[in-house]
Amino acid sequence: MANHKSAIKRIRSNEAKRVLNRYQHKSTRTAIKKLRSLTEKTAAEELLRKVSSMLDRLAKKNIIHKNKAANNKSKLTKLVNAL
Repeated sequence: MANHKSAIKRIRSNEAKRVLNRYQHKSTRTAIKKLRSLTEKTAAEELLRKVSSMLDRLAKKNIIHKNKAANNKSKLTKLVNAL
């Protein structure tokens, strides 16, 4: 157990950040799955912009690695262009 006030506060803030990061990561994964299931090109292009933004945000906050974000964006763009 933490002995200092600052350590106790750090535990609380880390937990809050962990929950938020987990929510954002899961939301992005769900959006990616939704994008992969789309068959209409116009809807897919619109969702691709939102998903790309989400991936960039996750990479900027170091929730996911920047190369993973780039790979996901590349694969999704190829998928949408093939529709």
